[in-house]
Amino acid sequence: MMPGAPGSGFVWEVPLAVRPELLVDILDLERIEVDIFRGSSPEEGPQRVFGGQVAGQALVAAGRTVPADRAVHSLHAYFIRPGDPEVPIVYTVDRTRDGRSFSTRRVTAIQHGHAIFTLSASFHRPEIGLEHQVPMPDAPDPDGLPERSTRLRPVEIRYAGAPPWARVGGDREPRSMVWMRARGTLPDDPLVHVCAVAYASDMSLLDSVLLAHGLTWDAEGLSAASLDHAMWFHGPFRADEWLLYAQESPAASGARGLAQGRIFRRDGRLIASVVQEGLIRWTPGR
Repeated sequence: MMPGAPGSGFVWEVPLAVRPELLVDILDLERIEVDIFRGSSPEEGPQRVFGGQVAGQALVAAGRTVPADRAVHSLHAYFIRPGDPEVPIVYTVDRTRDGRSFSTRRVTAIQHGHAIFTLSASFHRPEIGLEHQVPMPDAPDPDGLPERSTRLRPVEIRYAGAPPWARVGGDREPRSMVWMRARGTLPDDPLVHVCAVAYASDMSLLDSVLLAHGLTWDAEGLSAASLDHAMWFHGPFRADEWLLYAQESPAASGARGLAQGRIFRRDGRLIASVVQEGLIRWTPGR
């Protein structure tokens, strides 16, 4: 099993064969009413929908109802039920508010008559204001790193260090870094790039929780699920160019682990912050 946590029945394993345009196809929703959209899953894929897929598609649905001059600056989402890749996912959008500077949307993803995922997103008209950021951590150049995955994915991932499934012995620091980029060239539409990063942000984030305890995703008696996911976007970027995803886990308790991530452009600009809590149960010997 590849590293990465299932998300409330959602998994991040993806098809064995990947076309460069697959991610664009996944994010290209069908509009079936004014504020109702339909998305599908790859024909060859896992038994349950990848959590990043439904997050990315929900953000596409929200973005298509917002004035063109407003870009998403934050999202907050909850994984509720497993997604079925055999049937389409229907996304309903609630236009909560359109103010002078901000627009707020709430999206519900529905399958078999039930909500499987909810997302709230806020969009902001560009403004000039204060600026500062933390520095990007040191990391090896992505072009010299191997792609260790045995499965091809719409997003290429290269670990900047020992991958989390490497059995190096003992507990490790609850930190991990990966370089990531969408395969192929994406359209210039900024919404596509934001949704592509939302898709990718669900990959590998909970690895940092397990690293603190010397565990890997194939550990006996381990089960995990993403519970919620939040993102804040800080600046422009292209998702088809290398981005550094620095991740860490500040705490775990009560069978839940918290993971935080920062995403940087190759030139050092911080473009997004991510927080996710996951349900992580471990019963050795079971």
